[in-house]
Amino acid sequence: MNLTTTLSWTAVCPLDRLEPDRGVAALVEGAQIALFRTEDGLFAIDNRDPVSGAYVLSRGIVGSRGGVPTVASPLHKQVYDLRSGHCLDLPGVAVAWHDARCRDGLVEVRLRQEA
Repeated sequence: MNLTTTLSWTAVCPLDRLEPDRGVAALVEGAQIALFRTEDGLFAIDNRDPVSGAYVLSRGIVGSRGGVPTVASPLHKQVYDLRSGHCLDLPGVAVAWHDARCRDGLVEVRLRQEA
């Protein structure tokens, strides 16, 4: 899978609107993403759970496994690495991840898409 990064950053919300270790859903350039703020930083992944097909990852349980920031799907509990989108429980399963940053107090996301 080849990924390309869009050139533009999209402002999503003020940083203080994101509660630590809680996810929120956002629509960025027509894509539904799940955005997370943890002690490790800001993370953005697709909100669609690749196992169930439901748009629920923003409601997942944020945690860590072996020092890796993670989110567990609220439906079937598969755990995803927030840094890469890889499923830690099912080899070969992954969710798309996107760039996230805070700039001037605003959370911004830049989408990464399959080429």
